[in-house]
Amino acid sequence: MNASLQLALLLLTLGSSRGLQPDLWDDFEEPVEARRVVAASRFGSLWPLPQKVKISDVSLLLSGVTFRIADGKGSSSGASCILLQNAYRRYYEYIFGHSKRQPEVESWPAGPSVLTELQVLITSADSECEGFPGVTSDESYELTVDQPYAVLKAPKVWGALRGLETFSQLVYEDEFGAKSINSTTISDFPRFAHRGILLDTSRHFLPIKVILANLETMAMNKFNVFHWHIVDDPSFPYMSRTFPHLSQQGAYHPYTHVYTPSDVKMVIEFGRLRGIRVVPEFDTPGHTQSWGKGQKDLLTPCYSGDKPSGTFGPVNPILNTTYDFMSKFFKEIGSVFPDAYVHLGGDEVDFNCWKSNPDIQKFMAQQGFGQDFSKLESFYIQKLLDIVATTQKGYMIWQEVFDNGVKLKPDTVVHVWIGGGANEEMGNVTAAGFTTILSAPWYLDYISYAQDWQKYYKVEPLDFKGTEEQKKLVIGGEACLWGEYVDATNLTPRLWPRASAVAERLWSAADVTDINDAFSRLSAHRCRMVERGIPAEPLFSSYCPREYRGI
Repeated sequence: MNASLQLALLLLTLGSSRGLQPDLWDDFEEPVEARRVVAASRFGSLWPLPQKVKISDVSLLLSGVTFRIADGKGSSSGASCILLQNAYRRYYEYIFGHSKRQPEVESWPAGPSVLTELQVLITSADSECEGFPGVTSDESYELTVDQPYAVLKAPKVWGALRGLETFSQLVYEDEFGAKSINSTTISDFPRFAHRGILLDTSRHFLPIKVILANLETMAMNKFNVFHWHIVDDPSFPYMSRTFPHLSQQGAYHPYTHVYTPSDVKMVIEFGRLRGIRVVPEFDTPGHTQSWGKGQKDLLTPCYSGDKPSGTFGPVNPILNTTYDFMSKFFKEIGSVFPDAYVHLGGDEVDFNCWKSNPDIQKFMAQQGFGQDFSKLESFYIQKLLDIVATTQKGYMIWQEVFDNGVKLKPDTVVHVWIGGGANEEMGNVTAAGFTTILSAPWYLDYISYAQDWQKYYKVEPLDFKGTEEQKKLVIGGEACLWGEYVDATNLTPRLWPRASAVAERLWSAADVTDINDAFSRLSAHRCRMVERGIPAEPLFSSYCPREYRGI
C-alpha cells in the first residue's frame, strides 16, 4: 500500500481534541478505543472482508486509457447480458471516473508491470443474467489479479457483481494520480444468504432518487435484500392499480408523495442489476390507519361506551369484505413484486379498539375465544396467510405471529426484532424448525454518542443456545432504519457507514472480529463511499483525500 494512503489512515484517528462535558463523559462507553491510533490494515480497504485473501507486494499499474473489463473466453454470458455490461461500465467509472487527468503510460517509471484487463468468466451454463436474485442465489466468486490479466470467475452473475466490487476496492492511487493494484488471489462467498436493509417510506416519504442511491450503496457493501416497508399508519404511498383510492386518500399527497407503478418497477430493476432483492412489506392488521382512509369498512370502528368514538383501530377481522379486499390486493402485490417472498408484518397489534367494539365481542363469544384477543389476531393472520399462499408467494412475518401460535407454512421466515430476549427467541423459532432472520440488535434509528458501529459489529447472530441444525436455519439479518426522524435530508449519512458494520458481520467469516483492523478498513471504505458521491458520516475525527462535495 502506498505511503500517502497509510498516512491518511493514520490521520483518520487524529484531530483537534475538544473537551467533553462531565455528564457526556460519563456516558462515553469506549474512550480508549475512540482515541486509538490504528495502522493501515494488511487487507487495505476491503469491506466486507472476503473469506480468503492473499495480497502480495507485487504492484501492477492501471491506466484508464488501456484498461478494460470484458467477458472472458468461454463465459456463458456475453454482450447480450445487460446486467454485466452495465456493471462493467459502472465499475470502470468507479475506478477511473473521478480522475480527470491521469499520467500517460509512457511517463510511468520503468519497472512495474501494467494490468490491462479484467476478464469476467461465468462458469455455469445458466448465468441467470435475465433472472432475479433469490434467497438461494449463488454469490460466490474467485478473483485472481496477476499478469498478463486479472480473472474473475463466478458460477452466476450474482457472484460476478460481488467480485467486481471487490476488484474495485483493491485499486489504490498514489500522490500523482496513478492507479495501482497488487497481485492478489481471493476466494469468496457470503456467510449468510439474507443480508438486508429495511427502509421506511411511510413515516417520511423518500424520493426515488434517495432509494436508488441507497441501493447503490448497498451494492458497495454487498447487501442483497431491500426490505421496503412501504406503507404504515402515517401514509400509504404505494399507488395500487386495483385500489387507487388507497394512495389517493392515504398518501401525504396523492401526486407528489406516491410511488407509481413505473417508480416501483424502476426500483425493482435497479436492484436486480445490482443483485439486490426487493421484498415489500404490507403490515396488517395493525399499522393500517392510512389504509382505512381509502378503503371503507376495512378498519374496526372503536367505541366509547355504547357509541362509536369516531376513531378506528386495526383491520376488522370479522367481515368477509376484509378478506375479499386482501385477496385482490395481495394478488396485485404478487404480480408487481417478482421476489418469492412478501413481508406480512403482524407486529404490535393494539387490542383496545377490538375490545371496545360490541360486534367484535359477539364474534369472540361465537368463536369461543373468550377474552383472549391474541386468538382473534391469529384468526385473522391465518386467513391472510392462506390468501397469500394462493399467490404462490412465501411470506416473512414479525416474531409476534410465531409467538401467538399461528399455524405457519414450513418455509415461513420469522423476523426477530424485539431486543429483550432475542437470543431466546432465536432458539425458540429455530427449535420449531422455522427459518429466521435477525434484526433485534441492528435498529439503526437508535442513535448514540461515539462509535456505535462497533456495537453492531460485535454482534454474533448465532450466539444462542441451539444445535448446529438450528443454527443452519438462521439465513441472515437486516439493519433497520425506521422513519420517524429521517427523511431525504439525513437518511443516507445516518445509515452509512453504520450499516456497513452489519454488512461485514453477515458476509465475512465468524472469526473476523478484530475491531482495530475493522476501524482501519471501514475508515477507508467510508472515504471510498464519499468519493463515490455517498454522504456517509465519519467514524471519528478524520479527513478523506476526496471530501464530499455536497449537493
